[in-house]
Amino acid sequence: MSEIDTKPFPRLALIAAAILMGGSIAAAAAGRMAQSNSAETEARQTMKPLAARDLTFFDMENGAVEVRDTFGEKVLYVVAPGTNGFIRGVMRGMARNRRAHELGQEEAFRLAEWPNGRLTLEDLATGKRIELGAFGAENRVAFAQLLFATTGSST
Repeated sequence: MSEIDTKPFPRLALIAAAILMGGSIAAAAAGRMAQSNSAETEARQTMKPLAARDLTFFDMENGAVEVRDTFGEKVLYVVAPGTNGFIRGVMRGMARNRRAHELGQEEAFRLAEWPNGRLTLEDLATGKRIELGAFGAENRVAFAQLLFATTGSST
């Protein structure tokens, strides 16, 4: 019997091979993700929305949320207290993000409908963008109605 048959395989060589394979897989995945993100960003920059509106959201003392058009500062829509939890939840998350960046509620949000059917809400102060259709058609409609709301609409 030879010495090769009785000696175990060197542990260090196995560890090095595992690290090399893991690193290769991670590098390939990172490259692929960077490529798809840059393609998506490029497509997003060249695509123009079908409709867009800059809105501000203000919490009122009675629990309502006023949605105002930033151009005329008219109240377009009032979310009555205790209603429309989706709008409230999304805006709570956006407000939390602004507080983390030490920003106020004055800066507008851009609500946009895209040719591919997407509806997005972008915080113009932080750059954070949310795909509203990802939460279901019914929740998408809650924000879609704000694109075309006229003065004084409410739920």
